[in-house]
Amino acid sequence: MINKIKNLLNSQPDILNGKIWKSLVLLSLPIIISNLFQTFYNITDAFWLGKLGKTALAAPTITFSTIFTIIAMASGLAVGGTTLVGQYKGAGKEDKVREVAGNTFTLVFIIAIILSVCGLIFSEDILKLLKTPDDAFVQTLQYMRVIVSGIPFIFSFYVFQGVLQGYGNTVSPMKISAFTVIINLVLDPILIFGLGPIPKMGVIGAGLATLFSQLLASVIGVTFLFTGKYGIRLHIRDLKPKLKSIKNILKIGLPVSFAHTGTALGFTVLMVLVNTLGSGVVSAFGVGNRIISILVMPAMGLANGNAIMVAQNIGANNVKRAEKTVWTAVAINSVLLLIFTTLLFFFGKYVIQFFINDPEVIAIGSRMFRITAYSVLFFSIMIIFSGAFQGSGHTVPVFVLHISRLWLFRVPFAYLFVNYFHMEHDGIFWAMFISNSVITLISFIWFKTGSWKKMIIKNTKKISDNIEIINN
Repeated sequence: MINKIKNLLNSQPDILNGKIWKSLVLLSLPIIISNLFQTFYNITDAFWLGKLGKTALAAPTITFSTIFTIIAMASGLAVGGTTLVGQYKGAGKEDKVREVAGNTFTLVFIIAIILSVCGLIFSEDILKLLKTPDDAFVQTLQYMRVIVSGIPFIFSFYVFQGVLQGYGNTVSPMKISAFTVIINLVLDPILIFGLGPIPKMGVIGAGLATLFSQLLASVIGVTFLFTGKYGIRLHIRDLKPKLKSIKNILKIGLPVSFAHTGTALGFTVLMVLVNTLGSGVVSAFGVGNRIISILVMPAMGLANGNAIMVAQNIGANNVKRAEKTVWTAVAINSVLLLIFTTLLFFFGKYVIQFFINDPEVIAIGSRMFRITAYSVLFFSIMIIFSGAFQGSGHTVPVFVLHISRLWLFRVPFAYLFVNYFHMEHDGIFWAMFISNSVITLISFIWFKTGSWKKMIIKNTKKISDNIEIINN
């Protein structure tokens, strides 16, 4: 079985002519696994800190909402780099591949340094703004300061991952993620609880374990980029900013970056409301969101694989195959998520109990899954449609859909339900259900209009000979 999975991961998909479902799996599976590994950083911290109590568990929960806002910018800009790397790779312009990769790294790393410094300076003010519960404030502050120190490492790995995926390699970033997650798994309990001469460090230990693992991933990834181990080889001169490359990276990446950042800010504002309901709700909400983030990993991976196939098939003027690819991705995703969300609906109580054996948290978390489980299925379908928009180069719908989900529906309804209908934590959960369901319907209607089918690249001969970004 292991050898079969290994052979599958190393197979090369035939994007333009092969079986659509097989190509989707070959492109998406390594991305899904890699995303799962990245999620395990927070899951691991939550698992071990839960053994210290609900105030310790609140530290990664509250910090994650802030860090998510920060790294959203990196992931969005990396999309611009990934798209351009893929286009220039297809055009056979290796010098442009290196230029775009180097400029993406320079741009993102400078932003990372600025955000890291700001995070260290204003972390206490941020936690006060988020109305962090008093009993969890000190531990959360300690954890946050360690994590924001590692923002440059997080951003560096995002660039490495994006560049390699644009170059057609989704397996190598997955392997590095697996290795560093294992390092984090080993270090977490040692640094949190102490072992031999290593003192017990609690929440600071969890932060340091994550920081070291992310540093290791960054160093390995950047080293590979500059040694050419996986085909692309950067030189110092490639890091020199080129106005045209920076402009194109921003043009493609900014709408996605704004979408991710706006979503993250929405979650941060929602976290303020959650924090007012007490540590028990904070802990249940934190564990619940981590489980939901795992459930949508297949959709995120399929959306990325879908984006690659849509991009290449539209470039090859095969719009029908591009559209068929989207519906194939929706079908695969729906089957998987229907199974997972059904299990969560009926057995969510035991999932919460795995992380923390607190009766209040278990009861609230179980209620959360009963209300929101099937809305996660709807949301995952919206992710697939977003991948189609992104792959076609139309990133404005991605921005509108993601921003609307949080700011037009979830945050207002949550505020209304909690403060005016006095539904307490149920108000948060019903707002999640409504926002996920409504925005999926909107994304379906937008996709059916066919506006995404309009090509935004110009090929004078054929797509592999000349690819240009049209300046609107």
